[in-house]
Amino acid sequence: MHPQALLDTCSDLLREVLTFEHPADAVVSRYFRAHRHLGPRERATLAETTYAVLRRKLQFERLARSGSGGRERRLAILGFVGARGYLDGALSPQERQWLADCDAVAPADYFEPERHNLPAWIAAPLKARLGDAFWPLADSLLQPAPLDLRVNTFKAKRPQAQAELAQAAIKSEVTPYSPWGLRVHGKPAVNRLELFTSGAIEVQDEGSQLLALLLDARRGEMVVDFCAGAGGKTLAIGATMRSTGRLYAFDVSAHRLDALKPRLARSGLSNVYPAAIAHERDERIKRLAGKMDRVLVDAPCSGLGTLRRNPDLKWRQSPESVQELTARQTAILTSAARLVKSGGRLVYATCSLLAEENEAIADAFGAAQRDFLPLPAGELLAQLKVPNAASLASGGEDGQRYMRLWPHRHQTDGFFAAVWQRR
Repeated sequence: MHPQALLDTCSDLLREVLTFEHPADAVVSRYFRAHRHLGPRERATLAETTYAVLRRKLQFERLARSGSGGRERRLAILGFVGARGYLDGALSPQERQWLADCDAVAPADYFEPERHNLPAWIAAPLKARLGDAFWPLADSLLQPAPLDLRVNTFKAKRPQAQAELAQAAIKSEVTPYSPWGLRVHGKPAVNRLELFTSGAIEVQDEGSQLLALLLDARRGEMVVDFCAGAGGKTLAIGATMRSTGRLYAFDVSAHRLDALKPRLARSGLSNVYPAAIAHERDERIKRLAGKMDRVLVDAPCSGLGTLRRNPDLKWRQSPESVQELTARQTAILTSAARLVKSGGRLVYATCSLLAEENEAIADAFGAAQRDFLPLPAGELLAQLKVPNAASLASGGEDGQRYMRLWPHRHQTDGFFAAVWQRR
């Protein structure tokens, strides 16, 4: 495609994404379906440019106040992911000079929000919590996330999967914490590999893998993944159970559960039972009350721990939406807790960075539910032989109460987890 045509297409796509009416990944996918003539390289450039603009929106908007042409064109030029020589073929002499002037702006010349590119309502509590570590976090959130794979241990072993990736000229390294993970170099199309189509590997962030590990589901147990979604953690849990027992995958969205079906078929697991529920007080929940050995509540949340993958969330969420989410999180956790039998384990988790969705929810639940004994997540991870487990935990008198994963410290998505055992 001619550089000018590709830049125009970038501008059109950004115009749709920046309305923030729908998730960016959904808008990009819809755009590609409507423009099937676009090749793989063009699609990659369009997607990566869009996400670059979303990550550095405040900075780019400041620079885009100068220059000429439409706003979306200027943003596309600033965020363009590709060879500068190729981009120059689409620019006028005036635009080339403007871009050179933008490149010459020193980091110290930007205002603080233009450096961290976060809304004030997100930046303020993170700065208060992290202090000097706020800036490493902010910098990490401006970078794309790595590609992590989970080896399905029901079908393959990690060294075997890594060797097969190497045969396909895909470099990988074992993840530092998860015993099932491989971190892949670059962005290869792993979904075309036999390893993927056979169900031996799944794409899953290392932090998400650790949530499934923390549940520690055993062979023959009765287990619930309460907010299963597309089932990434469900499949990891099923593999730890060696396809025995009974694993219920509940979600209020039948559409999300539909995405689990082909993954489940690939996985080789026969102990997973997906079921759409109307709400957290569904009749199915009442029938299973007090019968579950393990319950995972990966609650609906702001998703701010996934900003490297979903940078539009920082512009689409708001303090009001988070307040609504915390009310749902409280209700869902309270309802899911009823499923746990005496001696059973309950895990509450989010992929949020905000304390009000994490520690605040867990602390309030612990204060209200005296029949649930808190368990130290750091010690549990150490018992599961996770390397440097103590570094993954925070809170409590010994700093081991909760699992707290940070992109800048652990190179995972931002995750939180609290664990209890029912008395």
